[in-house]
Amino acid sequence: MAALGWLSPRRRPATARSVLAGEAAAEAARKTSQQLELLDRALAQAEPEVEFPVRGDARAAAFFDLDNTVMQGAALFHFGRGLYKRKFFQRRELARFAWQQAWFRLAGVEDPEHMQNARESALSIVKGHRVSELATIGEEIYDEYMADRIWPGTRALAQAHLDAGQKVWLVTAAPVETATIIARRLGLTGALGTVAESVDGVYTGRLVGEPLHGPAKAEAVRALAAAEGLDLDRCAAYSDSHNDIPMLSLVGHPYAINPDAKLRRYAKEREWRLRDYRTGRKAAKVGIPAAAGVGALAGGTAAAVALHRRRR
Repeated sequence: MAALGWLSPRRRPATARSVLAGEAAAEAARKTSQQLELLDRALAQAEPEVEFPVRGDARAAAFFDLDNTVMQGAALFHFGRGLYKRKFFQRRELARFAWQQAWFRLAGVEDPEHMQNARESALSIVKGHRVSELATIGEEIYDEYMADRIWPGTRALAQAHLDAGQKVWLVTAAPVETATIIARRLGLTGALGTVAESVDGVYTGRLVGEPLHGPAKAEAVRALAAAEGLDLDRCAAYSDSHNDIPMLSLVGHPYAINPDAKLRRYAKEREWRLRDYRTGRKAAKVGIPAAAGVGALAGGTAAAVALHRRRR
């Protein structure tokens, strides 16, 4: 059995270096424990984090741009596709709508001239039609062309405000009838949009005032806040476009969603929060939406990420 003695563990005497290592480890453990206790105390005494959106804050609300913020592409172009399908206009107008939509998705920004042309086309198309008729068709077009283009991440942001008991409004240059349909389908409070003139329930082909775009959006939000008794410093606004900087600058909580290059720079300079729900290369190349190239043209012709806690 003596031959097997090598299998038995041997007790080696501790050297001075091993003793030193053991004592150092014990001392480090004790100091780490003390440091953690001090950190816990400091956190307990620090200013508590404020949840945003604040639940039950009746004087706060959220304002969301629509095109490329809540929905991929422009609502007006999708609406035009639906009207073409129902033979409201000819192929020539469809080609123009398709090009404008493809440009919008490729560039990721609103071109005033394109948007103006699109509005003029839409107004000429609906002239003489009854408001009730277009409302019914709008419901169908939402299901056909818009429902699958809602950004899940932006939808989650809106839901966070709703869950906190706050009102959520769309603010868009799209026709107010179309915007209202989208808001209702998403369970939002309502919509501010461009108002087309109607007489006796029939569209005249003219606007009431001007399109709800750029500074006009800010004025609409300011007026609604006054009517609703809202504190704009406690409100939030979301948009993808630098054209909406006036609206974003009104509120205490501005967010840049899928921002164009100008808005991204502006937001970073002011430390606004950014969210980009576009995927693939276009998220890396700011301003280039995900469905670029042929996919964007085809779209023209044919995650949920919740708000996290933040400090004021």
